Amino acid sequence: MPTTLRDRIGLCSVTFRALPAAEVARVAAAAGLRVVEWGADVHAPPRPAAALREVREQTAAHGLAVCSYGSYWRAGRDSTAEFAALAEAAAALGAPRIRVWAGTEDSADASAETRSRVTASLREAAAIAAARGLTVALEFHSGTLADTPPAALRLLDDVGHDALSAYWQPPVDAPDERAVAGLATMLERVSAVHVFSWWPGQHRLPLQERERLWRPALELVAGRPVDVLLEFVPDDDPAVLPRETETLRRWLGA
Repeated sequence: MPTTLRDRIGLCSVTFRALPAAEVARVAAAAGLRVVEWGADVHAPPRPAAALREVREQTAAHGLAVCSYGSYWRAGRDSTAEFAALAEAAAALGAPRIRVWAGTEDSADASAETRSRVTASLREAAAIAAARGLTVALEFHSGTLADTPPAALRLLDDVGHDALSAYWQPPVDAPDERAVAGLATMLERVSAVHVFSWWPGQHRLPLQERERLWRPALELVAGRPVDVLLEFVPDDDPAVLPRETETLRRWLGA
């Protein structure tokens, strides 16, 4: 696993869904990135295992490490058997962490029954992962029970398993100061940050244009074992990745 800040700067493969996995690894390495979160939807589906091993080999051949497996498994909706298959796939891929989603609705809308079901499902998933030497992390996202910092922390506490952490990304349209304050609240439980520059809404900007958000946010994570992963660049254009990487590295002092 990456151990220094320099080694924890990477790419979410979903950034370039239109490219084959080998090309994603090539452009990430050429831009100076060090790790990849492989998405389970396009680049690294859980089966067949041989294809996952090929992605793992391509990653290593380009001098990169696999930092996580970006799944779309939703606790409380999808089965434990489906998660077990993802854990098997993560092991084949060489991914130490599996990203998952906490249910299918906002925390404010979830009934006690739904919350209980999602919590139990995440606890089972964390146990399955831990048995394989893996960890699990919650996508920090609307439409889940991890949609705000207080909600995510409550869910982590309710699950109560050391193998479970959370991701963080800036909530869409949140003011910079509020977004950074939310990260500070969650910081002790965050294992990865998805870095993108959207404003307003989902309009994609060069990373530099959200410096007032990202400089203080990255200062918070700079001394911590947190993967910093670029995601969703303008126009899904691989040609801008070196520029975005350089901006990120400059802000991190890497």
